[in-house]
Amino acid sequence: MHPVTAALWTAVMLAGLRLVAASPDSTVDYSSKNLSSVPRDLPKGVEFLDLSCNHIQQLHRDDFRNTSLLRSLNVSWNSLETIDPDTFLDAPLLEDLDLSHNRLRNLSGQQYLLNTGNLQLLNLTSNAFSTMTLGSAFSSLVKLKRLALEAKNISVGDFKNIAEVKLCTLTLCLGDELGYEAGSLKGVDAKRLQMISSSDKLMDYGPYADALSLFVEVELMNLTGGYRELSKILSEKVKILTSHLYFTDISIEWKDLTHYVNVILCSSIAHLGISDVVMSHLPYIDSYVIQESKMKSFSARQAMVKSFFFSQEAVCNFFINIPVESLAITATSIIHMTCPKSPSPLLKLDFSNCALSDSIFSRVEGQQTLECQNLGNVTQLILAGNNLKSLQLISVRTRYMKSLKYLQLGLNSLFYEGQECVWPPNIITMNLSSNCLTDSVLQCLPKGIETLDLQNNQVSVVRASILKLENLRSLNLNDNRLRDLPVCDGFPILNELLLKSNSLHAPSVNNLKSCPKLRTLDVSHNPFTCTCPLRSFIHLGIKSDQNSHTGIGLWNWPIDYYCTYPENLRDTTLKDTWIPEVTCNAGLLAATILCPTVALIVSVVVLCHRLDGLWYIRMIWQWTRAKHRARTQSDDLAGVEFHAFVSYSQHDADWVQNALLPNLQGPAGRLRICQHQKHFVPGKTIVENIMNCVEKSRRSIFVLSARFVKSDWCHYELYFANHQRLSRGSDGIVLVLLEPVPKYIIPSKYYQLKSMMDRHTYLEWPQERSKQRLFWANLRAALEADLPNAPVTELEE
Repeated sequence: MHPVTAALWTAVMLAGLRLVAASPDSTVDYSSKNLSSVPRDLPKGVEFLDLSCNHIQQLHRDDFRNTSLLRSLNVSWNSLETIDPDTFLDAPLLEDLDLSHNRLRNLSGQQYLLNTGNLQLLNLTSNAFSTMTLGSAFSSLVKLKRLALEAKNISVGDFKNIAEVKLCTLTLCLGDELGYEAGSLKGVDAKRLQMISSSDKLMDYGPYADALSLFVEVELMNLTGGYRELSKILSEKVKILTSHLYFTDISIEWKDLTHYVNVILCSSIAHLGISDVVMSHLPYIDSYVIQESKMKSFSARQAMVKSFFFSQEAVCNFFINIPVESLAITATSIIHMTCPKSPSPLLKLDFSNCALSDSIFSRVEGQQTLECQNLGNVTQLILAGNNLKSLQLISVRTRYMKSLKYLQLGLNSLFYEGQECVWPPNIITMNLSSNCLTDSVLQCLPKGIETLDLQNNQVSVVRASILKLENLRSLNLNDNRLRDLPVCDGFPILNELLLKSNSLHAPSVNNLKSCPKLRTLDVSHNPFTCTCPLRSFIHLGIKSDQNSHTGIGLWNWPIDYYCTYPENLRDTTLKDTWIPEVTCNAGLLAATILCPTVALIVSVVVLCHRLDGLWYIRMIWQWTRAKHRARTQSDDLAGVEFHAFVSYSQHDADWVQNALLPNLQGPAGRLRICQHQKHFVPGKTIVENIMNCVEKSRRSIFVLSARFVKSDWCHYELYFANHQRLSRGSDGIVLVLLEPVPKYIIPSKYYQLKSMMDRHTYLEWPQERSKQRLFWANLRAALEADLPNAPVTELEE
């Protein structure tokens, strides 16, 4: 492809890619489809249309009727001969138009341009134009920025119709048989003039001489010879307007290159740039380079060599000794750069994307390595994308660059193993991104540094005890292995901290209290664990969102901050995640649980106290135990005729007769009770009757009162009942406390009663009528049983 076509079509493609990004359905590619005319079924929404490499001969009025959104059109490499003046009437938004490599014949007759007022790029190279006379239609292209033309003859006045058009770039393709009239380029308003040669030598010096006199930026492309003629033009030219001269896609011998560079060094040109250059016949010895010049900068990009045998040191010596302020050799496979032979005026050095090693700028004499001391004026050094390995050695290589302020060492393979570093004292900005550096790198940094970039390394922790950088304002630790926010004790005036894409699960916001000057923080794209420890960080993000002009601002909040754990919150933004404080604060959680519990307990205690709840509970417990015993225990009831024998003091007989017996023997209880008056057998002694009643009764009820403890007969009955309990092996004694009986009133000889009161659960007779029903229920539950020996007559009674 022709160089100008490639350059301009690249610009068109970039514009097209922007359109594609905005609307994927807006691009239509009909290139190389063997078309003879524009298709009639073009979609209405097309913005980028490629019709290149077909057989289209004409463009008609209705070809683009339905493409009102069309912005870019490529009809190159067809057989176009005519274009209807109204072809683009329905495409008012057209910005890029490529009509190169066709058969158009008359530049003054391109009337279709009257309907392309928005056109910014127009390529008309490689057509059949005999003259460069631009028609009046070109004057309507007021927005045109890039114009590419080619004709066999260029005359004065050919460009008058674009005199008012302010171009960024005018591209002229110069053929082998070009006829050029001196001064033809006068009146062209363009910032840069590109001149593409199709010959291996300069056929006409005129356009080059005018270019250097009329344009600030000149780019010469596709040259393979004629450098001596260009040198002659520069040497003889009294007035040169060009300040920036570029050579692109050229082939040159070393002697022509050095000669031409020396000629330019003697001119008023301020910048010389060479890209995509192929050099041949390289030297074995040093080449001469002038020592004084007005030129400010020299750059070389993608330089290649054809020679296999040459002195790389001689080549490097030539470039490093060019007397300019800025030297850039990039994307070139050089493995070493020498030191200038004398103190250099260089202020900026750029050797990015080369193949330089740790030996840069140094030389070996015998067994000793000598460091470069002639780059003391360099303020910027760019060594990104090389083969540098030892950070400590690089500090040694730059130690004599006393003016160095900016150092770019990214995209290398740098590591640090603990040796002492000797950086120059004035470095304030340092880029160490995309290397192999670990935590130890913090021991090998310039003390006065203000901006530090450690992006894409292997740093896992920043120890404040190691890193003492009192002037540090910006720290970039994106894409490392940090697990928490660093403490700022070592850099008290830090203003910007970037920690994107690390391993921070729950950043400790308390660490930021040591960063009083911090205003910008980026912790986006980290694997946040949305649990309790993250609550304070979420609060910080919400606070920064609400107060964007005060305090710490979180970059990219909230869209790039989302949970990775737990699973139910995965991909949820932190702003939309709610973690209750009660689940995270142990004291609050305890208070939340204990306060209602304590309140409930107090309420229950108060209610129990006011409503005798404890008494009811005790009575229900006794009733439950009695029921349980009745179901689980199987007493030996052989010879038992009564459910209970009642022992009481005669002074309590009224309560027994009027209350106890009716509730036990009546319809509610239907129990057989053995009584003194009714069941003692006349003629037998009292002791015999007591023993007989106790033996025939399943239980013995003792109605305790102050009078009971003073009755000897009652104690006899208690003694025999206790003896019966021991002989049967079952608990048959039921104590009913009719009134409180203090133990001190019980005679000491009745120790068995004291022991029973301590050991047995007894029933208390309640004075309140509301409690008496539960009392009788408990007593009946303790006595109920089926008596097989009960006489039928007694039961019926």
